[in-house]
Amino acid sequence: MSRARGHLRAALHLEAVSPRGATARTAARRELSARPAPLKPGMEYQDAVRTLNTLQTNASYLEQMKSQQGDPQTKLEAMELYLARSGLQVEDLDRLNIIHVTGTKGKGSTCAFTERILRSYGLKTGFFSSPHLVQVRERIRINGQPISRELFTKHFWRLYQRLEETKVDLAVVEVGIGGAYDCTNIIRKPVVCGVSSLGIDHTRLLGDTVEKIAWQKGGIFKHGVPAFTVPQPDGPLAVLKERAEQISCPLYLCPQLEALEEGGPPLTLGLEGEHQRSNAALALQLAHCWLQQKDHRGIGQLMATRPSLLQQLPLAPVFQPTSHMRQGLRDTEWPGRSQVLRRGHLTWYLDGAHTSSSMQACVRWFRQALHRGERRGSSPEVRVLLFNSTGDRDPAALLKLLQPCQFDYAVFCPNLTEVSSTGNADQQNFTVTLDQVLLRCLEHQQHWRRLDEEQAGPDFWSAPSPEPGGPASLRLAPCPPHTHSSGSLVFSCISHALQWITQGRDPVFQPPSPPQGFLAHPVAGSGANVLREAAAIHVLVTGSLHLVGGVLKLLEPSLSQ
Repeated sequence: MSRARGHLRAALHLEAVSPRGATARTAARRELSARPAPLKPGMEYQDAVRTLNTLQTNASYLEQMKSQQGDPQTKLEAMELYLARSGLQVEDLDRLNIIHVTGTKGKGSTCAFTERILRSYGLKTGFFSSPHLVQVRERIRINGQPISRELFTKHFWRLYQRLEETKVDLAVVEVGIGGAYDCTNIIRKPVVCGVSSLGIDHTRLLGDTVEKIAWQKGGIFKHGVPAFTVPQPDGPLAVLKERAEQISCPLYLCPQLEALEEGGPPLTLGLEGEHQRSNAALALQLAHCWLQQKDHRGIGQLMATRPSLLQQLPLAPVFQPTSHMRQGLRDTEWPGRSQVLRRGHLTWYLDGAHTSSSMQACVRWFRQALHRGERRGSSPEVRVLLFNSTGDRDPAALLKLLQPCQFDYAVFCPNLTEVSSTGNADQQNFTVTLDQVLLRCLEHQQHWRRLDEEQAGPDFWSAPSPEPGGPASLRLAPCPPHTHSSGSLVFSCISHALQWITQGRDPVFQPPSPPQGFLAHPVAGSGANVLREAAAIHVLVTGSLHLVGGVLKLLEPSLSQ
């Protein structure tokens, strides 16, 4: 069997790893950070991740690339060269039985559903996704589990020579950004492709309209390879159709999940939120098509197919989900997406929504979950928002969507678990500076205060200037005097934010004593009293998957093991 099996993640994610003995000059030519890798690397996991982090493109070059974009086709050509350096050829990927999935919203959840369904058939699955939440090895999963630290470390260093074999029956591969020029698009012969819901994201790279973004996503279509998509607006759907027709790719529209539930019990999904039904419908079609292409038995009885109401695309087959499919949907786990953690008086709602449409879905899910989970009684319950946004996204638009949730406090912090992340390579990020991320958090706070003022009318409070010598970990604006006003705070890291939110009431997160002056500001002190006395604290963490990952690292220490 091909050595590429089971190492797709290494071949794709470690795209910039050069052979042993590569020089800093080579790194500079690639415009990568030229931090030196260890001359005699050890076999420790953190050493491997730190070396991997030296290949992150630095912040200044990222900004340069945004303003001076070259030919994107060269990225795929470079990817093929990096693959060859690892001892593999593009042809090796043709035998991986790949399911290739792109989209703006829900592509990760769709992949998770698809992988779990096929694993329910007894197949050994590989799964490549990005970004990771807590540890980089989460990006490569074998049978649903992240590869071990030992396996990651071994293959990281051996990538400088050749990769060994870890055989899987299939690989589910999530596109990183876009599709046409994403590094995963060196895949030439997938078994089936999928496109989840489309929306606006990464506009400086993909285009500023949904139609332009649809063109990028349709770039993963291959001649003669079946592809499926969910209902889309007419404009982007027409673009997907045109892209498919240009290369003779049979493209089908997924029927609603309700059509597959007719004649049987309702489907139970392991992921919460109404928006996950669209992802599940796509996952069922991808799994069904893969099984059909591989001549598997027991793929579900076909039912009468309804005509497509949109008329643009033929409707995918309507079939009765098998027991394996039902089990796969029910058992799917995908941390950081519509996830709820209940810890005594605290309930954490974690969702990495970072586009306007995904934030709308997040707000619907949060309000429904809140309605189910709120306790009836006279004691007060407190709602807290923990938010961050990165890249070229519009934080003001995202925060405006969150206003109806009526938070008592809005907390902002960078995607850093600690003020210094040097001891934790998985959380290091060389693409931005500390000053940049803190300034952005202060901008988020200003957006939130303006939204509060617009909702409440004139704000008669003025923000205090930071006191000389005051605590560097905390700045805040006082809350305007109206019924659903919210105090807003900025912390320098996730750990400090969680310390203030939990007030020692989370049974798992028990950090050391907070820094001196932590509650120096009167609003911070009064808020701490409110949180300590509340009957329940409901915390929504959203805006960035990296923020959600940092929170999970602190709330679920086992994820770091």
